[in-house]
Amino acid sequence: MNQTPDPLASSGSFPAARFIKEIGRGKKGARSMSRDDARDLYAAMLERRVSDLELGGIVLAMRIKGESVDEIAGFLDAAEASFAPLTMPASDYAPIVIPSYNGSRNIPNLTPLLALLLARHGAPVLIHGVTSDPGRVTTAEILFELGLRPAQSHADAQAGFARHEPVFMPVESLAPRMAGLLALRGILGVRNSTHTLVKIMQPFAGPALRLTSYTHPEYLEMLSAYFETAAPVERGDAFLMRGTEGETVANPKRAQQIEWFHGHQRTVLVQKQEPVDDMPPLPHSSDAQTTAKWIAQALKGEQPVPGPILEQVEHCLHVAKHLHATRVFHENAGSSRAG
Repeated sequence: MNQTPDPLASSGSFPAARFIKEIGRGKKGARSMSRDDARDLYAAMLERRVSDLELGGIVLAMRIKGESVDEIAGFLDAAEASFAPLTMPASDYAPIVIPSYNGSRNIPNLTPLLALLLARHGAPVLIHGVTSDPGRVTTAEILFELGLRPAQSHADAQAGFARHEPVFMPVESLAPRMAGLLALRGILGVRNSTHTLVKIMQPFAGPALRLTSYTHPEYLEMLSAYFETAAPVERGDAFLMRGTEGETVANPKRAQQIEWFHGHQRTVLVQKQEPVDDMPPLPHSSDAQTTAKWIAQALKGEQPVPGPILEQVEHCLHVAKHLHATRVFHENAGSSRAG
């Protein structure tokens, strides 16, 4: 039986057995890899230089063991090197990166509202994620109802930034090798490290503000340690919060704690809010069409924008503007020294 070659596969097999031996000893017996080893292993996974059997073994071993800070750092180094970075848009703000891989199942998905409010102020906003997810309403589906089509190329993305629109780029178009590893969930039935990586990757050539989230408490500890000790400072800043059904938009019903990581320093921007009795007006249904219609009304002032989202917008714009100003200062200083 002839098999169609994988267009993303590279020649040259990678000896993965020694890594599997260390990470495959169970949650208590496994040892973590160094950052360099993790980078090399994940690069081989992305390039399909490990066999399907080894790939399944690695994915399941990491699922049981959990990622260390060095491992997630090395994986991300390889992940971001696997695709072409986006050019920095012309703006007074650093780009704001919003991963959207969960959508919503219960409450309406207001990630598009957050993105549209940010773009309205002139900030370049990139949303990357999945276009569909059975049983959930994705950001891409709501944006489509609002007349915004996905960007399929870097040129499409730059055109969207120039129009001051939030740009949604499917992960298949932005980072095709990573999309291939995400697709393993449909085969193995479990998530893998790539599901964490896509939520913290930074796709631009220069510094950007990443909005990141976690769903389980152990990831709060690991991601906080990553941003405090291992994240490259020159890649920009990050906000970290508990996800709203996995999305990085503030919960409209009550604010989550939002932490800002800047230069390996952590600052609490928003304190967790206690539950309130009075719920803000929200779409009466979470389907894409109803949510899009409500968002359009909110942008016109016909519906009140939830307070936690307005506060999130304010913090995003402040930090993105500061990041841009810092970048310009360093570029000018570098030009002066060169002259």
